[in-house]
Amino acid sequence: MCSILGIIDVDGTTDALRERALGLSRLQRHRGPDWSGVFCDDRTVLVHERLAIVDVAHGAQPLLGEQGRRALAVNGEIYNHKLLEAGLQQPYAFSTASDCEVILALYAERGPDFLDELNGIFAFILYDGGYTAGEAGDGVGADGAVADDAGAVGRWVVARDPIGVVPLYWGRDAEGVLHVASEMKALTPVCVDVTEFPPGHVWDSSSGREPERYHRRHWQSFETLESEPADTDRLADALEAAVRRQLMSDVPYGALLSGGLDSSIIAALAARHAARRVEDNERSPAWWPRLHTFCIGLEGSPDCAKAREVADHIGSVHHEFIYTVQEGIDALRDVVWHLETYDVTTIRAATPMFLMARRIRAMGIKMVLSGEGADEVFGGYLYFHKAPDAEAFHRETTRKLERLHLYDCLRANKAMAAWGVEARVPFLDTEFLDVAMAVDPEAKRPAGRIEKHVLREAFGHLLPESVAWRQKEQFSDGVGYGWIDGLRDHAEAQVTDVQLAHAASRFTVNPPPTKEAFLYRTIFDELFPLEAAARCVPGGASVACSTPEALAWDAALSAVVDPSGRAVRGVHEQAYAE
Repeated sequence: MCSILGIIDVDGTTDALRERALGLSRLQRHRGPDWSGVFCDDRTVLVHERLAIVDVAHGAQPLLGEQGRRALAVNGEIYNHKLLEAGLQQPYAFSTASDCEVILALYAERGPDFLDELNGIFAFILYDGGYTAGEAGDGVGADGAVADDAGAVGRWVVARDPIGVVPLYWGRDAEGVLHVASEMKALTPVCVDVTEFPPGHVWDSSSGREPERYHRRHWQSFETLESEPADTDRLADALEAAVRRQLMSDVPYGALLSGGLDSSIIAALAARHAARRVEDNERSPAWWPRLHTFCIGLEGSPDCAKAREVADHIGSVHHEFIYTVQEGIDALRDVVWHLETYDVTTIRAATPMFLMARRIRAMGIKMVLSGEGADEVFGGYLYFHKAPDAEAFHRETTRKLERLHLYDCLRANKAMAAWGVEARVPFLDTEFLDVAMAVDPEAKRPAGRIEKHVLREAFGHLLPESVAWRQKEQFSDGVGYGWIDGLRDHAEAQVTDVQLAHAASRFTVNPPPTKEAFLYRTIFDELFPLEAAARCVPGGASVACSTPEALAWDAALSAVVDPSGRAVRGVHEQAYAE
């Protein structure tokens, strides 16, 4: 993952503003430790911290177009860039082999109307310094910006991928100047307000003040869902195509392998294509022909044992990392700083992932495939057994996908990016989602069967049977049950009963309900004292990653306080009995 930082729509950029941008961007340089690039004129400063994965030698950013009057800073990967380049209606003089430069070419043809054609994970700022008053209409640009003597007003386009795999925030300083950044920490030192830029949206300064949704699918609403029978062959082909697309890389890569169903499927599919370069349609041998897989856990972790079994089965070079509860506790402050959250489930799962990312980067790996998203698409969490019907099931899966940027996407992206590693998530590939989310919800609903049975039927032949039909474990449980118990014990020793009793008066936004939540919130507020930062973190009751709405399915769910998957096992067993 790279990082981007923009200070936009200013009047007469000065050296001081350039220095401000460089200083703020430095706070997120962990995302892109390979190179720094700056674009600066009298209207905009763009700073890019690069993690070089595609076109390592020539793909430095910001990328320039239109005789240097356009500048583009992107954090992400465009997996279908070659198809998009082939479909251009006008010739474009590409200056790099970067997958992101196609954004400039598409903008030159159509403005920002191409966004829903991008298959990738991305957040970008595009500045068009040659945008004229005639194009803007009456010489007035966004927020009342007036054309200069030459008629140019400038145009800015800010966009984020449909699911929000890549983070993006924006805010204004005391003078009202707009700032955009990959991470919140680059905005809070100067901005008086900060909000998350919404996934699947675009902000075009020439057309409005608010972001507009560009990504819409029929499956996002149950009323318009055109459901199809569960076709395991079609599902399998669509996911394998997504994995193959996302192997695009000019640097060593690997796969996270927890030993659960989802990561095991992704690793098994990646292993099938690891020997050949997908960049030339597998005509030439891969530069790194054996897949490396990675797992982390406490001593005796159930995940690690299953991960070894899968690695032996698929023939990967496997690396197992053992950490202690104390090492995890020691890292909590760093985890909160990098993830910019106080959500309990996220921090529990992110801490071992954060520790693993450091070891992965130390081995020279800069990109990994991960299994996030399958539980949301296929209803894999244990509470889905309580979904009363197909409509409730589908509404919950779509809610989960819409909010994934606040939880698992945030965790996978930022925990890995903390050490300059990019996490890619094939289950959230837009083309795969259009297939998987159109499957009849009743065919995916557990209804007394094991969760994600459709997925197991599609890929069980690639995995050991003991893994293909293994029951769901949340990552924070699977690394070793002593991890959550250790965190609770640590919080019990740090937070008094009196402090917890007065939590609502101390924390007016999302007051913490437990001592563990209180501990994380205290750390967060010390690192990010701006109240607007606390509002960027989700709140509300949750059990085993449920949305608050799903708790209405069963009174037993509402009675559970802890968000761990273990906490809902009794409800899960009851679902089977029914």
